[in-house]
Amino acid sequence: MRVSELSALKISDIDFNEGWIKVIGKGRKERFVPFSARTARLIKSYLSESGIKEGFVFRGQKGAAMSREGIWKLIKRCARRAALQKTITPHTLRHTFATHLLEHGADLRSIQILLGHSNIDTTQIYTHVNRKNIKEMHSRYHPRP
Repeated sequence: MRVSELSALKISDIDFNEGWIKVIGKGRKERFVPFSARTARLIKSYLSESGIKEGFVFRGQKGAAMSREGIWKLIKRCARRAALQKTITPHTLRHTFATHLLEHGADLRSIQILLGHSNIDTTQIYTHVNRKNIKEMHSRYHPRP
């Protein structure tokens, strides 16, 4: 999800039974993003501990949707607690998600849908594959005599 999409996420957008989050993206386009049973447990735990029962999932101090800046600060705080040396931003997480999908065999069209890109060219730029992975794929799948 884009940070602005995460900021606007409401509890009513989460379907725990089916494992989907309805995301309203750029241009008010709607897409559905799957999540795992483990993620469902983590979201439910967060909602239970925070006492949030309806409305926005992530809230600022006054109960309104957490701002994009607030989400950035939250991610930076978590990265610091995890003692990560690299700078982590919401976009870093989004890019890493797309790269991992591609490296583990997901097709570009599926990644495009998950990320909410209207143009496949955006997805191709977004998901770089390093030379090592290309060489590994070539040696694994290219027919040999």
